Amino acid sequence: MAEFLSDAWLADLARAATSAAGPPGVTLVIQQQVQDERAGVAYAIRIADGQVTVVPGHVDAADLTFTQDRATAVAIARGDLSAQVAFMAGRLRIGGDLRTVLQHAAALSAIADIFAEVRDDTTW
Repeated sequence: MAEFLSDAWLADLARAATSAAGPPGVTLVIQQQVQDERAGVAYAIRIADGQVTVVPGHVDAADLTFTQDRATAVAIARGDLSAQVAFMAGRLRIGGDLRTVLQHAAALSAIADIFAEVRDDTTW
């Protein structure tokens, strides 16, 4: 079991992504930034040509950037808090064009299922 946001956890996400098909017809780069008391962790999820990849660190030209503290990131990743509720409560900041979030809501929901196995095997 990998610890949430560790290098091993990011590697698990990357493996899960390569073994699953992404939503067809969607091209999207989502930058995740998680801030905590130790340091920030960043990774990106790329969706293109029916494939999903996970890239550690910051990427250029992300379509959307989600920024949250560690507690919020854990709650969202575990499924205890929806991203929508976190956003409305001011716990999740979104950078980029908000219309992109609405346009690709189904794709964003679909990729959550890709990472279900990783979620089940994560130490929070």
